[in-house]
Amino acid sequence: MAWQRSRPRLDNENRAFWTGGAEGKLNIAKCNDCGGFIHPPREICRHCQSENVAPHAVAGTGVVDTYTVNHQAWAKDMEVPFVIARVKLDDAPGVYLTTNIVNCPVDAVDIDDRVRVVFEEQDGIWFPLFEKAG
Repeated sequence: MAWQRSRPRLDNENRAFWTGGAEGKLNIAKCNDCGGFIHPPREICRHCQSENVAPHAVAGTGVVDTYTVNHQAWAKDMEVPFVIARVKLDDAPGVYLTTNIVNCPVDAVDIDDRVRVVFEEQDGIWFPLFEKAG
């Protein structure tokens, strides 16, 4: 049996983020009044307090801002080592996603690497992971 990621509780605020991968979309909440991006998703804009917030599909590209390599198996069937990274999204200013870098050796990851989103589906949740681009 493969390791199962912790399942987030879906609600009206975060559903588009966690299920957008079914359509290949990385949805980040965006204020339709000031244009600011909000992550984690919220009903009210953290920049201007507007309630005019909706999911917005972004390109899903960015750079590795920082990372660490985890060597501890924290759950049964968890494959180690793996990379935990903070990715700065290209087209969502101020948004950083804590995620995993996949599909490459852990020693091939470095700060400022260009990455793109890939999705891993588990039980109806589409986890946004990233792989090196180019």
